[in-house]
Amino acid sequence: MSFSSSTEAPASALPFADLTILELASVLAGPQVGQFFAELGARVLKVEAPAGDVTRTWKTRAEAPDTDVSAYFSCANWGKHSIVLDLTTPPGRQQVQQLAAQADIVLASYKPGDAEKLGVDYATLRQGNPQLIYAHLTGYGPRTARAGYDAVLQAEAGFMYLNALPGQAPQKMPVAMIDLLAAHQLKQGLLTALYHRARRGEGALLQVSLLDSALASLANQAATWLVTGRDPQPLGSGHPSIVPYGTVYKAGNGRSLVLAVGADRQFRHLCQALARPEWAQEARFQTNEARVTHRAALESLLQARIAEVDGDELLSALEQLGVPAGAVRTVGEALAAESGQPMLLPAGEAPFQGLRTVAFRSSAWSVAPVLSPPPHLGEHTDRAIAGQE
Repeated sequence: MSFSSSTEAPASALPFADLTILELASVLAGPQVGQFFAELGARVLKVEAPAGDVTRTWKTRAEAPDTDVSAYFSCANWGKHSIVLDLTTPPGRQQVQQLAAQADIVLASYKPGDAEKLGVDYATLRQGNPQLIYAHLTGYGPRTARAGYDAVLQAEAGFMYLNALPGQAPQKMPVAMIDLLAAHQLKQGLLTALYHRARRGEGALLQVSLLDSALASLANQAATWLVTGRDPQPLGSGHPSIVPYGTVYKAGNGRSLVLAVGADRQFRHLCQALARPEWAQEARFQTNEARVTHRAALESLLQARIAEVDGDELLSALEQLGVPAGAVRTVGEALAAESGQPMLLPAGEAPFQGLRTVAFRSSAWSVAPVLSPPPHLGEHTDRAIAGQE
């Protein structure tokens, strides 16, 4: 390809500097994977229909109406080249097939059957590129022609049922959690396929569904049903098998905080910090098993006592005693904190910062890339077409 790297770092410094990704995906899961590769040096060519990725129009009331880069779009599209092609036309199909012939990976998020209609399915594209790795994201798998929407999947996979206080209405997670879980599955599959291709020289078709990704992430909640035959019940932010863990308490100075007490030793230290050491000696609270049994009584005592103390002073004392606890922060507070700064992308040419999708570090590279800002619709179309000549 004739495109330059999406970063200002030396190409050799990043692990995927020699990869080209063709992104035929929209909304969140697929584009999150595209940005992941861009952050690690890959060239990511985002193909959009003439109307653009729908998330360009998903704006909050606080956003400017006269831009095609919404906050939602920007969360998954740093470091990419935007190319507008109409795949319903023969020229558009021909151009995308030529791009795919030079790509290492294709990211697609079409409903089953739609990619074939547009001539961008795996069987078609691999004819011009036998080593192509094609990642196809669907809502419910390759045999169910039903569109996948995060909110619906949160409901159908059990997440909303569990995300509620006892007796209250189920709640959707405040982010598109199922999309993000599917993105992680997609990344794992692609890294596995790249390893396989490096060893065998073979491309691959990867298929990831939102439903499978959601079910795979139920973890201990799924195991509870599989082991006991009983459905886990809503507990708000509480934990079904650890107490006190996750419940929100409000301290006397207005500070909201959570505890994550997973060991009996930690509970004894909590009681010490609250000046109630006798609680740790009561038979109904001495062990985690006993605390789970007497959850309501313990929670009532903790709520009343924590309401009497200064929350910031309590958090400081708990940190010194090694008791896991934290303040409930806003998103802005979390990102503005010193601990949040390494996860922010420098603004560079953009009027705002971005959020990294890569949350790991490696001794194999040390350069923090400065990605190009989320592209305007069709910003790189002419260069893409010229690059095929």
